[in-house]
Amino acid sequence: MRKLFFGMNVTLDGYIAAPGDDIGWGGPSDEMFQWWLDQELANDISLYGRKLWEAMSSYWPTRDQQPDVTPAQAEYARNWRDTPKVVFSSTIDEVDWNTRLVTGDAVAEITRLRAGDGGPMGIAGATLAGAAMRAGLIDEYALVTYPVLVGAGTPFFTALDSWVNLNLVETRTFPGGVVLTRYETRR
Repeated sequence: MRKLFFGMNVTLDGYIAAPGDDIGWGGPSDEMFQWWLDQELANDISLYGRKLWEAMSSYWPTRDQQPDVTPAQAEYARNWRDTPKVVFSSTIDEVDWNTRLVTGDAVAEITRLRAGDGGPMGIAGATLAGAAMRAGLIDEYALVTYPVLVGAGTPFFTALDSWVNLNLVETRTFPGGVVLTRYETRR
C-alpha cells in the first residue's frame, strides 16, 4: 500500500493562502526549497486539485529554461515534468506534462491508487486534500509554518467528522523563523 503525504506552506494562523489566493507571504529560503524538492523527489505520483494544477503547470514546465533558474529549481522543474500526476477536476478538459485527468469520484480514485504498490504519493490543493482528509486517507502531514498571520483565506485543515490522532515524527527550523512539523496518522 502506498503512503499519502499532504504538506504545504502555512501561516501561523493556519492558512495556505490569504484572501484572493495570495501566497506572497511564503517565499522559501534555499534550504526550505531543497526540503520541498527532496519531498517531491520521493513521490511516485503527485495528486492535484484544479487550482493548484493550473498554478503549477503555468510555471514549472519551463522553469529550468529560464536564465535566472537556480540548480534546485531546475531539478524541481525536471522532476515536476517527469513525475506522473493525476489532476482531479470537473471543469477542465485536458492536461499535459505526464498527467492524467480524473473527472469522477476523487476519493474512490485516491483510495484505488493508495491501495496499489509503489512509493509515496503527494496530494496538493485544499479542496482535494480536504476530501482525502475527511475520508481518512492521509498518512502523513507536513506543515511548513511561516511566522505570519493573515487573518483569513484558505485553511490547511478542513472541517472533519471525527478526530484524527497524530504522532509527531519531525520538527525542524529553517531560516526566517520557518518551522517544519511532520506528523504521521496514528492508525
